[in-house]
Amino acid sequence: MQEEIVQRTENLAVNTTKLSARVLLKAIRWYLAHRKNKKLEKEALANQPKHGKQTVKELIGQDAGVSTIDVAKTGLKDFQKVARKYGVDFAIVKDKTVDPPKYTVFFKSRDADALQRIVQEYSAKELLRKERPSVLKKLHALTELIASLPKKVKEKTMEKER
Repeated sequence: MQEEIVQRTENLAVNTTKLSARVLLKAIRWYLAHRKNKKLEKEALANQPKHGKQTVKELIGQDAGVSTIDVAKTGLKDFQKVARKYGVDFAIVKDKTVDPPKYTVFFKSRDADALQRIVQEYSAKELLRKERPSVLKKLHALTELIASLPKKVKEKTMEKER
């Protein structure tokens, strides 16, 4: 919060022994020129195309053509990681009309080669995940094994001595 306030505020400091109208005018001109430069920099950044995850509208607005692929909800985060790794611009849309919801990923058409590589890597991760044994199944098997082991029987005897 404090950082935002510091970033938004701008100080105008003028070191003079006497503040004359000429010095004040010069300081105001310097400040206005500074603000103009900042505004131009901000506009230049806004005009650059966005990369990575974005909305479908922004993706289509880049005039590069769009292709799609369907992704399951379970692997959405893994898919995003792989897509970011290859620097592909993409947008994810959730289709709520189908139960369970279906996710469609939009890509630029020019990224078709990278898209193939992403799908291969994503598919390989999904296959590895399906091949891995479930931790819960392992846990249940171990609990059954422990339950089947014979328990130690402790005999308690009390002897009274006089």
